[in-house]
Amino acid sequence: MSNTEYSQDTDFLKEVSWDELYVLTQHWKSDLEFYRDDLRFLHHLIDKYFMWLTKTENLELVKELKKGLSDLKIQNVDLMAKVGKHTIQLGNLIENIKKTHAGIVKTEHEHLEEELAAFVKSFRKNRKEVFKITEYVIDNEKLSNIMET
Repeated sequence: MSNTEYSQDTDFLKEVSWDELYVLTQHWKSDLEFYRDDLRFLHHLIDKYFMWLTKTENLELVKELKKGLSDLKIQNVDLMAKVGKHTIQLGNLIENIKKTHAGIVKTEHEHLEEELAAFVKSFRKNRKEVFKITEYVIDNEKLSNIMET
């Protein structure tokens, strides 16, 4: 490792500790578990109430919703794996800083943070769309009688 790389790594260490990054990744893991459970709920909502649909346009809306939820589920699983691997790397750095190249871990952390932000943005947008379409479909298909039972 060149002196330049080492000084960049130590500059980063001065800004935030590896312990703090480790705790942050634990929060990411917890958030991703919450999103996983919420995605499961949204799938259940769609499956339970949209089986009564009769209008083609509504069926197409629901088909798109389900695809969006499936894509988010895949992203969630992928991010959970990446965060798990990153947590292990941070744990190794905490135990012995020479085990892993700190610059690589820093860059990986920054990329994960960007991926998580994009996932959360997509998740929120999709969730709003699920509730908006749910309301529309219930009114449009006159499903409110079914939901009261």
